[in-house]
Amino acid sequence: MSTPAGFDELIHPATRLSVVALLATTEWADFAFVRDSLSLSDSALSKQLHTLEQAGYLELHKEGAGRTRRTRVRLMDRGRTAFEGHVAALQAIVEGAGPPTATETPPQQPHHSGAGR
Repeated sequence: MSTPAGFDELIHPATRLSVVALLATTEWADFAFVRDSLSLSDSALSKQLHTLEQAGYLELHKEGAGRTRRTRVRLMDRGRTAFEGHVAALQAIVEGAGPPTATETPPQQPHHSGAGR
């Protein structure tokens, strides 16, 4: 089976897929909200956000300084398009793995009788 069009290796790993799926539901999200929603450590989330930012899939915005520093993140159009294409590709994979239809029945196995043994 070939990989369907739209399958995105960059966002396919579970953590990045979870990040992108969460961001697809909102305009902007606070770093702490994403971290807590996905039960990730600061460093694990930072690493995933950096990878997605380098690909142009999301934007990070930092405001304030010191203890009042706040990081917000949003999915860019490129990231949203990649996510939607990836979801469609996953759906195609799942639909292609369904039970065979009547026209796709597996070949019958020959029946062996006990004669001649």
